[in-house]
Formats: sequence, structure tokens, C-alpha cells
Amino acid sequence: MQQDAWTDETPRAVNQGVAPVTYGQGDRPPRGDYARARADYTCEQDWAAYSEAEHALYRRLYERQAAQLPGLACEEFIEAVQHLGAPEQIPRFDSLSEQLHRTTGWEVVAVPGLIPEEAFFKLLSQRRFPVTQWIRRPDEFDYVVEPDLFHDLFGHVPLLFNPVFADYMQAYGAGGLKASGLNACELLARLYWYTVEFGLIATPQGVRAYGAGILSSAGELPHSVRVAQPKHVPFDLLRVMRTRYKIDAYQETYFVIDSFQQLFEATAPDFAPLYEQVRGLPEIEAGVVLPHEAPPRVLA
Repeated sequence: MQQDAWTDETPRAVNQGVAPVTYGQGDRPPRGDYARARADYTCEQDWAAYSEAEHALYRRLYERQAAQLPGLACEEFIEAVQHLGAPEQIPRFDSLSEQLHRTTGWEVVAVPGLIPEEAFFKLLSQRRFPVTQWIRRPDEFDYVVEPDLFHDLFGHVPLLFNPVFADYMQAYGAGGLKASGLNACELLARLYWYTVEFGLIATPQGVRAYGAGILSSAGELPHSVRVAQPKHVPFDLLRVMRTRYKIDAYQETYFVIDSFQQLFEATAPDFAPLYEQVRGLPEIEAGVVLPHEAPPRVLA
């Protein structure tokens, strides 16, 4: 799988610095100062190096997305995003890590940009979430080729304060290390895509977003929840791993979980037999809804 354009107005390419594939496979070198990286690809945030213009850009991005959350994002995310603090300045990763560690045992680590899949998996398995150190330029407000600090912080970090989701992310990292040795990273990438990046959750108030790719996108957030065209399909692990996805348009299909506990329990078994089962079945194209998966769609 290859990196494509990445934007806050279209679904992200798989290689967002957080997805389980080899980063930097595209036709452009990844942005970031890799000379600063340690052997595990982490680096210092260098908070003092951010300019006033970069702090202001972060604030604008934060305020735009935060204004959209009510009625579209799940309550767990809306509550947790408060941990990022006032958006006047880019958060300090060390301060954020102190809060995270007290709550769920996680920490935030800076990375220069896109990193190799095994390095990514290992960090997750250690409850260390990699956040891109740099933030996009002002002319990239609505479109950025690679994932930046805002996407990683705003989209991903808040739910790491949720104990069940935090455990799911660690289990995913451990599973990724195993998948690397089983030639199954593509199948695991589909799970990440349809949950961590573009997942929806059923609530008493209706379907809500919890995926980072949705929550950090001004266009995808209302599209995924309120627009009648995309299809909502009940989450099924085997079905997800069989399903291809598109990276150059809004999603046509979203998988809906009942709870984060359901998501965590789905990662508990050994995936090796499941990988073999998936390989023996035909792939399902993005946007396809099978005959038994067509419940009436209720808009929020």
C-alpha cells in the first residue's frame, strides 16, 4: 500500500504516521528532521521552537473542530478533549504525558514524522503514542500532505484517556508486532482504518464519531454522521479485515461499534487463525453493503 495525498477535507492515506504500514513509501520524502530521531524514532518536542504563528494556527484548527463536536462526536471524546487544555498554545508533550500516565498509563512521544510500521507497533505496545512534532503551514489549513501535530493530538490523544480504548490501542500494537511476522499488516491496517481512524459508535442519541480521521476533519465529521449517502454497517472483525477502503474521497461505508468494550474484546484473541480465514475469502470493495447488513439508517 502506498501513501497518497492526506487532507483534513478528504480521508487520510493509510500512512499517517499512525497506521500499520511502512511509512514513506510514496513518491515524496516524508517531512521532518529525522536526524534528531533516536533509534526508536522518538525525538524531543522542542516546544520553544514553535513560533507565535504556529501557536495561533493550532488555536484556529482546534476552535474549528471543537465547535463541530456536539451532536457529532461521542461523549467520551468530548469529555476527554478537555485534557488537551486551553488551545492558546500548542500543548507541551511532557505535561500531557503526566496527565495521561496518571489516568491510563500512556504517554505522548514526539516523532519527526512518518515512521516504520514496526517502530509504530512497538511504541503502541509500550503505551507510548507517537505524535508528529511539526504543525502544518497556514496554506495547509484545509489540506496537508502528511499527518501533522494537530491531527495526532486532537484526533488521537483524547481517547487515550479512556481506559478501555487505551487498552485497545495497546492490544493493537501488540497485535501489529505479531502481524509483521505473519505478512498480515494489510489486514490489520483495515482494522485500524475502520476503527481508530474512521470508526463510529452507537449511542442512545444516535451514531457518533470516535475515529481520529473523522474528528480532525471539518468535512468528514458531518458527512459521516448526518449525510444520508454513506452506509453504516455493524462492526464485525472478519468483515472489516476483508473490506478494502478508499483514500481519495470521503468514506462510503463506516463500521459502527456498540461500545469500546466490544472493540477491545475483538482484539483479545490470537489473530493468526483469523488471518488464514480472511485469506480464504474474497475481498469486499469499499462501499459495498451485503444483503444482511442493510438496517434502516437513522440520521442523528
